[in-house]
Amino acid sequence: MADASGVPRDADLSTETVERLKSCSTATLTTQLFKHGLHNLFIQGVFRQTEGGGNMVGPATTLRYIPAREDLDHLGVFEDWSHPQRKVVEEIPVGNVLVMDTRGDTRAASAGHILLTRMQVRGAAGVVTDGSLRDLPAISAMDWPVYAARGAAPTNLIHHHAVDIDVPIACGEVPVYPGDILVGDAEGVVVVPRHLVDEVAADAAEQEQFEAFVIDEVRAGKSIFGIYPPSEETKRRYQALRLAGGVKGG
Repeated sequence: MADASGVPRDADLSTETVERLKSCSTATLTTQLFKHGLHNLFIQGVFRQTEGGGNMVGPATTLRYIPAREDLDHLGVFEDWSHPQRKVVEEIPVGNVLVMDTRGDTRAASAGHILLTRMQVRGAAGVVTDGSLRDLPAISAMDWPVYAARGAAPTNLIHHHAVDIDVPIACGEVPVYPGDILVGDAEGVVVVPRHLVDEVAADAAEQEQFEAFVIDEVRAGKSIFGIYPPSEETKRRYQALRLAGGVKGG
């Protein structure tokens, strides 16, 4: 099965790839994506809202909102079990990340504490919205990755009409296709195209190892010239240290 980007979605992520992504920073991942010519995959205006839960890794399940209209968006719509916002909360696959497109409109919440708790209990890997969340004081205490622009008390129905699940969306000015891999840390969220994820994860892990070596060199008083980026002599020293088991990380 392929998604709207034409990329197959049915292959599970390997445990090795997931562990590599969880241990790598979004800064490192954006560098690796830059090497592939991809410059706009760090979601803008979205910030970590919880301290617990560790780094976030998981395939994207998407939810798209359009502007609300008063004759269609009233409290009675939530009684409909097929309402897209309610439906995605009950059907998001275990291990997936819900990514919401609110057009960057933060005047009303895109979800709240009850819905996020339901997804956490069901085994979702986290939530990302380029809009707001209500009940943010309660959400901030969750032991689970949550990313949003800010808090806002008003219900989503005031400004948002949920229309589509698992379609290509824009979140924080970044294109997100269903099945793309979302990686989040304390700095933010990066989108990794599914077909590149194993290669990007492996190269990012190697970059993190090398940068740990560079940090040690800088702390020892060395200039960045010749080590960042590395000269041939620095590369030889790094490889020798690595073979000797003296390089941190893995």
